[in-house]
Amino acid sequence: MPAQSEPPASLAASLRSSWQGFLDTYEPLRSQLYRYCRHLTRSAWDAEDLAQEAMARAFVTLGQMGSAPPNPRAWLFRVASNLWFDQLRRRHREEPLGEHDKTTPARDPRVSREVAGTLLGQLSPQERAAVVLKHAFDLSLEEIAGALSTTTGAVKAALHRGRGKLVEPATNDTPAPAPGVLDAFCAAFNAADLDRLTSLLLDTAAVEVVGATTQYGPEAARRTVLFGMLFGSPRMATADTSGGMEARFIQGVLPTAPRVELVAHRGAWVFVHWYAHDDGEAVRAITRVELEGDRVAHLRNYFFNPDFIAEVCGELGLPWRSNGYRWSSSACLGAPAATAGRVADSATAATR
Repeated sequence: MPAQSEPPASLAASLRSSWQGFLDTYEPLRSQLYRYCRHLTRSAWDAEDLAQEAMARAFVTLGQMGSAPPNPRAWLFRVASNLWFDQLRRRHREEPLGEHDKTTPARDPRVSREVAGTLLGQLSPQERAAVVLKHAFDLSLEEIAGALSTTTGAVKAALHRGRGKLVEPATNDTPAPAPGVLDAFCAAFNAADLDRLTSLLLDTAAVEVVGATTQYGPEAARRTVLFGMLFGSPRMATADTSGGMEARFIQGVLPTAPRVELVAHRGAWVFVHWYAHDDGEAVRAITRVELEGDRVAHLRNYFFNPDFIAEVCGELGLPWRSNGYRWSSSACLGAPAATAGRVADSATAATR
């Protein structure tokens, strides 16, 4: 008889364990990875998305390799570089340079602006990556060649062409007036009205704690991410004993419910989450939503993303605190902190 396949619950636990082991080696490089992606994309939002995708791709690729790479940092940069080059090629195919009708508005002004900031005049993607790896991270020519899947001669040529070409493009950071659904979201959150908050989601909505969990549909999001965002502060304040996040990141947080504020950042509207501490309020999370009509189609909550939160809050002039890069495995392996979303499945229900 053929061997039975591994039960889904056991498979999920095995994958979570492998992911934690992967993070033990690669998480210390996460801040450098974000900085590298930030130099490439010229956007905090795109940099965090690229870094998350690079970590996920590296995890999958490592499982298919015969041995671990000898230089984890250069290899992680290589994964990110390849993903970024692929993104640029896709964008180029979708909107070929010189063929775009200038009288027709771009489909997404923010994306178009960030792409323009990435290409930066005559500086090619290969040139930009080479210059960043050399001058921001001090990689050797051989390490750069490995990170970019090319030769040292090509790296030398790219550095020669690329130096001195970096110019930050002008941008218009004034967003359109905030849609009414964003005001409704803010009011429902600050009133701790879980029913109203859930009603703002499309039936097909995806609700994500970036880098931790994604839930599909209003009910799954209500039980986990939305509940945690609204009511997770008491758990967060006792994380040293209840788990969910590393105790060193508690930083005097109080069990008071957080509040959200709608702010403009780089031409878009986002929510910043204010948490009370014994020495005052500080931002610990940022949420961005995508809308379809008057409903939320995709919600992304950035909680375990300290480099990204630091940069956005720095640009906005807001105080912030770090939650680290991942939920603690000591008390609830596989379940992110309740503040970011209380993952509720059969494997983690006991952590409620």
